[in-house]
Amino acid sequence: MIAAFLITLREGLEAALIVGIVLGVLRKLGRADRSRPVWTGVGAAVAASIIAGLALNALGVAFEGRGEEIFEGLAMLLAAGVLTWMIFWMQRQGRHVQVELESDVRRAVTGGGAWALFSLAFVAVLREGIETVLFLTAAAFSAAPAQTLIGGTLGLAIAVVLGWLMFAAGKRLDVRAFFRVTSVLLILFAAGLLAHGVHELQEAALLPTFVEHVWDVNSIVDENGAAGAFLKALFGYNGNPSLLEVFSYVAYLVTISLLAVRPTGQRRIASAPST
Repeated sequence: MIAAFLITLREGLEAALIVGIVLGVLRKLGRADRSRPVWTGVGAAVAASIIAGLALNALGVAFEGRGEEIFEGLAMLLAAGVLTWMIFWMQRQGRHVQVELESDVRRAVTGGGAWALFSLAFVAVLREGIETVLFLTAAAFSAAPAQTLIGGTLGLAIAVVLGWLMFAAGKRLDVRAFFRVTSVLLILFAAGLLAHGVHELQEAALLPTFVEHVWDVNSIVDENGAAGAFLKALFGYNGNPSLLEVFSYVAYLVTISLLAVRPTGQRRIASAPST
């Protein structure tokens, strides 16, 4: 539930910020009457995302036994990869998104008309929607479907309210602190998805096990208990992981840490005076 809440809160807020920027530019240009194509595009993107979610869920239900393990494992690995890319893309390009989006809106108003505004809103929101569907599908494999649905709905509702409040205030609120905190949590979530995906592919005999159980702490924190289920859903906790699961989890976090530090070092070298 917590993982689903966090995912939809972040993705929903990103979508809400995009819509808010588009509507804000229209208001500045005195063309608030052109907002209808924007809302139509948003509605179409939401509908397309729901259809994609239902199709992906139906595909997962169609598999059984080893096929189901392979599907779940690959879905988790894909979600972990997309989630990681999304976090780093937002860190590196997020500061330019608003400027580029405002420029696109101005061009759409002056040249493209209603269809251009519809397409702009549709593509932007659809990207967030498809990412959310993929992440929620992966999260549902390690939590009860009802909990995933409740957490996802709650996170999306709060994101909509926050987006509306920011637009109504008419101010550019600094949300970078929010994204920094959620990025850390989502990286831990992605690491758990990676390890869990490896586990599923091991169950399907597509990956070697090496050492089946590096340790077993289920007697202390049972992965099927309340605390264990919470940690499993959010961080991919496994009370008795295999060696490859542990290696994948640690290697992912080490790699992400190195990638997060590297740009800073490059900037310092680039800014150093030449001799």
